[in-house]
Amino acid sequence: MLDKLKISDSILYEILIEEFNRQKTCIEMIASESYAPIEVMELQGSILTNKTTEGFPGKRYHAGCNVVDKMEALGIERAKNLFGAEYANIQPHSGSQANQAVYQAVLKPGDTILGLRLDQGGHLTHGNKANFSGSIYNFISYGIDRETELIDYDQLEELAIKYRPRMIVTGGSAYPRFIDFKRISDIAKSIDAYFLVDMAHVAGLVAAGIYPNPVKYADFVTSTTTKTLCGARGGFILSREKYAKEIDRGVFPGAQGSAHLHIMAAKAYTFKRAGTEEFRSLMKQIVKNAQKLGVVLKKHGFKLVSGGTDSHLLLVDLRGIGLTGKVLEEALDYVGITVNKNMIPYDTEKPTVTSGIRIGTTAFTIRGAVEKDMEEIGYIIKEVSNNIGNIDKLDIIRKRVMELGNRLPLYNGEYDLS
Repeated sequence: MLDKLKISDSILYEILIEEFNRQKTCIEMIASESYAPIEVMELQGSILTNKTTEGFPGKRYHAGCNVVDKMEALGIERAKNLFGAEYANIQPHSGSQANQAVYQAVLKPGDTILGLRLDQGGHLTHGNKANFSGSIYNFISYGIDRETELIDYDQLEELAIKYRPRMIVTGGSAYPRFIDFKRISDIAKSIDAYFLVDMAHVAGLVAAGIYPNPVKYADFVTSTTTKTLCGARGGFILSREKYAKEIDRGVFPGAQGSAHLHIMAAKAYTFKRAGTEEFRSLMKQIVKNAQKLGVVLKKHGFKLVSGGTDSHLLLVDLRGIGLTGKVLEEALDYVGITVNKNMIPYDTEKPTVTSGIRIGTTAFTIRGAVEKDMEEIGYIIKEVSNNIGNIDKLDIIRKRVMELGNRLPLYNGEYDLS
């Protein structure tokens, strides 16, 4: 494997080997990360990379698409069947471009959208001023209740009635609890607004039937195929059939040009795998691990935003132990556990510092981790937080992390670049 690259570009080859070794020896707990199956990596590097096309199956702007049309049609049907959707577009290059395509399809620049605040669990494309969404559209933000640390649905409804947005967006990158899609759908209908759910973080849990399915309530559902779907690096859109033409135009030519056929093939495999009992069992274990880790962290004195989780992620408020997210992220990274600093609701720290960390259990669960391993992880996080700056102690902890990782080898040792 990589024999030709090793000869033709030794520098790039060594970088890949270095990253492979990092992934093997570190415990990945960034909530947006997972490990793609070997089949997905094979498809993403396949002969389909060579084919260029624009348009959709049966309606292409290039010749020679009779074979790739079969592949894209297969992926579309698998996505629709997996989530119970009337329509699917699997061309978006990312979740962000999926959102952009939906906005492009049914909104005009300057239209008002109601979205969840980034610093309270939302995503950049839900109206952040630094993002295209916040610069093209007029976003009004709803947030989290200070006491419950759950979405403030009453505030959302009040803002919807006051501003009458053309669209309401929900879904988050750092929101650990179930979202009441029905209630938001009812609010959207009451003001004749579109309803978009960005389920990028929980799509795998939705596919497994352990997180509410937004398809039955939303006009549009967007997602990535990474994160809990544990597959190809790209995006997709689900909607009702009546919006099919608008969404197709929003994707091409609205948001992007040529389709990435090798990635779409990997998405098609991702959807097939997500419908298996093996995948459902994996998703159940991911949630069990997240909930167990939450219990352990609370036992060790950490505060969890909303008190726990219904999903694959935990948002940890560090203010009570006097640490910032940046400091703990760096210390955990030193010992071989990767998490990310993250803002918590009503955070007073800068986004580059933060008062919290976000922890996910998807990647480590793929390697075979179960509840007893979460006991170990929770203890290690506590020990690291108690020994910030103590390199001798952190080096001892680092060895413990490596031992834990070695017990659960990446890809069960079936994938090797050496």
